[in-house]
Amino acid sequence: MLTALCIMPALTQAQVTSEEKPTDEALELERIITSTSRAERALAREPASVSRVDGVEIERVAHTHVSELMYRVPGTWVTRNSGQEHLTAIRSPVLTGPGACGAFQFLEDGIPIRAAGFCNVNALFEVNTEQAGAVEVIRGPANALYGSNALHGTINVISRRPLDPPARQASLEAGPDRYWRGQVSGGGSQGNTDWRASATLTEDGGWRDDSGVSQQKLNTRIQHPLAGGELSWLFAGSWLDQDTAGFLEGFEAYRQRPTDNDNPEAFRKAEAQRLAARWDRGLASGWELEITPYLRRTDMDFLQHFLPGQPLEQNSQESLGLMNRLSYQGDRWWTQAGMDLEYTRSALSQYQDGEVDADNDFLRETRPPGAHYDYRVSAQHAAAYTQASRQLGERSTLEAGARLEYLNYDYRNRLEPGNRRDDGSECGFGGCLYTRPDDRSDSFTTTTLNLGLTRELGQDQALFTRLAQGYRAPQATELYRLQSGQTVADLDSEELDSVEAGLRGRLGILRYELAAYYMEKDNFIFRDSDGFNVSDGATRHRGIELDLRLPLSTEWSVALNASRARHTWAFDRTDGEPIERGDEISSAPRGLGSARLLWQPHNGRQIELAANYVGSHYLDNANERRYHGHTVFSLKASQALREDWWLHARVQNLSDRPHAERADFAFDEYRYFPGRDRSLFLALEYRR
Repeated sequence: MLTALCIMPALTQAQVTSEEKPTDEALELERIITSTSRAERALAREPASVSRVDGVEIERVAHTHVSELMYRVPGTWVTRNSGQEHLTAIRSPVLTGPGACGAFQFLEDGIPIRAAGFCNVNALFEVNTEQAGAVEVIRGPANALYGSNALHGTINVISRRPLDPPARQASLEAGPDRYWRGQVSGGGSQGNTDWRASATLTEDGGWRDDSGVSQQKLNTRIQHPLAGGELSWLFAGSWLDQDTAGFLEGFEAYRQRPTDNDNPEAFRKAEAQRLAARWDRGLASGWELEITPYLRRTDMDFLQHFLPGQPLEQNSQESLGLMNRLSYQGDRWWTQAGMDLEYTRSALSQYQDGEVDADNDFLRETRPPGAHYDYRVSAQHAAAYTQASRQLGERSTLEAGARLEYLNYDYRNRLEPGNRRDDGSECGFGGCLYTRPDDRSDSFTTTTLNLGLTRELGQDQALFTRLAQGYRAPQATELYRLQSGQTVADLDSEELDSVEAGLRGRLGILRYELAAYYMEKDNFIFRDSDGFNVSDGATRHRGIELDLRLPLSTEWSVALNASRARHTWAFDRTDGEPIERGDEISSAPRGLGSARLLWQPHNGRQIELAANYVGSHYLDNANERRYHGHTVFSLKASQALREDWWLHARVQNLSDRPHAERADFAFDEYRYFPGRDRSLFLALEYRR
């Protein structure tokens, strides 16, 4: 049954022509990336695994949720939860709860979208990926340019430049369940000033009961000369009002395709705004200076429907920062050094309105109504880094970098410390679950290093290898939002050591990248299936990733990415949920992949058949319960109607297969976010 309608923007004829032809320029190793150096650099010289989804492909995918886009990156899985919520995996399991937040660095135009120590596990719903100029993903720990949080990977969403085509674009989509989305984008020049503004507005009634979403996103970019250089103003804003559908509970409950929602009261309201001014100027003899001050604010209210008692959380952050970078490009040398400074003020409260609605004396007594947390945290963050590469002979390049980072928290508690009720009375069963430390300050200082080597094997292939360290300072919520029996002193920075090697290039018209990695992580913070936090975990991660692009003719092309990995525990635990060294971590598929077949004739038409694969994986750390995995097909098509007008269509879940977007096991129950059944999306677009 067809159940939805949606937009799929198309390509202009010029873009179709450049995309379909298997030219040397499209297939060689000179593809330009920016995220690993904060400047444009050829992929051939990059000793790391970096993927780029460009604007043409973003428009072809026309995703309504960022998970649909990220399937196209090897070793990456962004799950779709309810509404616009998601969880991320890059060379890792799907990380949830403590330890998930902050394991990945999310950037917009090279600037972190959240302050260090104040992450959002759903961070990508704050960014306008739908209208991005490109999305770049660094798989594995990033180099010295990015510090805390760039642990398993980094996602950089790059906004459209002012003069990128098309100059004007508008689209309207409509669908079932009161779904519609409108998008506009336009740019141009006035005098010596270039500008672009992009906006998307979405209203979705939700295919499950009481799961509607209203979301708006806005990006503006203004560039003009200043003091011998160029000044770019970057603004981004997002506003989300969401009714949240909870888990389906029960073994393979998703197979019945229920649309009911056991948590109709659940909601999330969130907004975020970011303003930056980036000034860069070329200096004498190959030197360049870049200065980027920025401001950020976020505000979020959401009902924690997944916890007994359903407490309401309210959090907010305000931060200002300054990023400075000085770089030099010579004949055989490239080097840069910089300093990042940041100050943040934050607030968090949690309040439970009534008694736990459960026939369980322990839950009712240890999770009392009233205020659980109410605190303020200010943070000071400073980092200095250097990154340099040296050409060795004609074909080899050596790169090395180092980063020194300092993060300090000043915490002020506004309730009585300890694990009592907010009126000072004691809870039974040894005390309330929620524990509040007394006022305190905590600081973390970390040094990370990276070393890489690239060897070009002729004009068509390059071999690379890299040693890198990543780290993640404890987040503010992990330090001060404690549970019974926890103390702040338990937490250290998570540390990850990584080694990888890869080969990229082409064989005839086949473009490929093959990479293998091994990583070890210590001081891993996570939440077990009983809902308790663990702070001394250790894990191992190893895998192999493949990315292939094959133009079959001027009209047909194939793309494939696949990964095979094992993510296992590297320690034993007997208290609480048992963990044995060598067992696989929950929510860690061994296999992930995506395959696409694209047809682009010369008549303003294109059709793409895609398949996204998620392998079987365990749902608990004892490796006793499993989700079998799934493959979901989609079909996308575009047709030019007349000059400047396009009609687009796509069918999601083409084979109408019951599946779970996310599955886990917690509180002695199987839980699922079900995948949508077969859905048709249609749209009308104007571009010029």
